[in-house]
Amino acid sequence: MTAASVTPRVRPALIANLLGQIAFGLALMTICLPSMQEWGRMFDTDQSGVQLTFSGYVAAYGILQVLYGPLSDRYGRRPVLLLGLGLALLGSVLGALAPNLTVLTLARIIQGAGGAAGMVVGRSMIHDWFTGPDRTRMMAYVGMAMGVCPPSATILGGYLHVNMGWQANFVLMAILATLLLAAAWWGLPVQKPQTHAGTATMAAGAAASGWVRMWTAYGQLLKNRSFLMYMVILSCTTSAFYTMLGGAPIVLKSYGVGPDGVGFYIMFGPLSYIVGNFLTSHLVHRQGERRVMVWGQCITFSSVVFMVGLSVLGWKAPLAFALPLLLLGFGHGLLVPPALTGSIGLMPSLAGSAAGAIGLMQQWVGAMGGYSVGWVSHEDATNLGLLMAIFATTSVVAQIRLNRLTRHAGKS
Repeated sequence: MTAASVTPRVRPALIANLLGQIAFGLALMTICLPSMQEWGRMFDTDQSGVQLTFSGYVAAYGILQVLYGPLSDRYGRRPVLLLGLGLALLGSVLGALAPNLTVLTLARIIQGAGGAAGMVVGRSMIHDWFTGPDRTRMMAYVGMAMGVCPPSATILGGYLHVNMGWQANFVLMAILATLLLAAAWWGLPVQKPQTHAGTATMAAGAAASGWVRMWTAYGQLLKNRSFLMYMVILSCTTSAFYTMLGGAPIVLKSYGVGPDGVGFYIMFGPLSYIVGNFLTSHLVHRQGERRVMVWGQCITFSSVVFMVGLSVLGWKAPLAFALPLLLLGFGHGLLVPPALTGSIGLMPSLAGSAAGAIGLMQQWVGAMGGYSVGWVSHEDATNLGLLMAIFATTSVVAQIRLNRLTRHAGKS
């Protein structure tokens, strides 16, 4: 950390500001999901082209997370956050004015590049400013915001689509980006990187060596087989969820649900994810991380089997899609926290690099999952469930391999 220490007084306005910055990227990601039902018809294109608007956002969202962290260390948190919000504003304005799907996809990619800043910089600010119980409390707030934001944004997006047109979602995000820019400028304390007069050359050299150390750290992590298994588990878990998000509007449309109803069914997953996180915080101390992960894997895999089974048996109704999401979210709530903790704890000296590498792979593989939705038809939930099952099965295989590596390391 090269920024000077600034510890602001904990107050509701600051907490709301930070939560808004962190959650903004998720709101950008999900508010347009209901509109994806109609974009194929509106722009006279196939579903794979429409899915690219989602996967393009997710890919940019992941790539920029890796870059924003080092940039905020070198240039300060607030300038990087303001840059990201500016990109999000630009992408939102471009999306509202988009005349075709190509421009709309570009707008979504720019939005993703901008939305990533709040996630990375916001979490870094929490780490910089809060300690002890205050930091724990703030991270709990972040977890709740991340669980509530996707369904809330999807419900709002569907309402605006039906009553004001799909462009209204981009207008709203442009307004929100502007408000968050003002909140970041006037409401967040200034952190300037530490500099010393006459040391510009030394600073440049240190920055260069910092990038070399970063790539060296990634190389060390990729040689660790246990870390690779954790990465596969977390990436496939994220991809199963993003595949569900990308396919939900299409499947629900086949069940007669319009844009204004999509969010009410998607919310089953994120809300049960919050419950799973809460239960994990109590179970992990008594049962251990690995056992809780196995439970999460079993419940997650059961959820996709349940989804495919209900569809094959002929129950073609919105609840046949939504009820398995309760299991999916709950399983992810048990699986993700210990997997994140375990992956970062493997090599504590490389914790930051481990978090960045996993974050990137989660978004990239998630983007693949979201785009794969456009490869198959979706008259019901069967094909979507099968796509999700591919990622869930891969995650289970990685879990088995991880357990074997752990047992082998224990014996040796």
